Amino acid sequence: QVRLVESGGGLVSPGGSLRLSCVASGSIFSIVRRNAMGWYRQAPGKERELVAAITSGGSTNYADSVKGRFTISRDNAKNTVYLQMNRLKPEDTAVYYCNAVISNLDYWGQGIQVTVSS
Repeated sequence: QVRLVESGGGLVSPGGSLRLSCVASGSIFSIVRRNAMGWYRQAPGKERELVAAITSGGSTNYADSVKGRFTISRDNAKNTVYLQMNRLKPEDTAVYYCNAVISNLDYWGQGIQVTVSS
């Protein structure tokens, strides 16, 4: 069983920053280090979309809309994945979900709200 818990969301003004954290726990050892992890988001009325991902080898990829503004990283010792979000825009407003792909199965966190508004 795998559990992903997000934190760090909230309300921020345009141009501001937030850092999301996702702590992974469960019966699978070293979830973050050994598996692909990612952040997705879903805005009202829209489909869930990939924001950023990091492989077990450390390779990263980003949605075009966040390149240069968001950074995904991980701390293997803490079994935690982060999403640093800078220069936030109103269109970044969404529920953000942490994702882990383990043995070709998708695991999701409960989601956390990020609202960018003045």
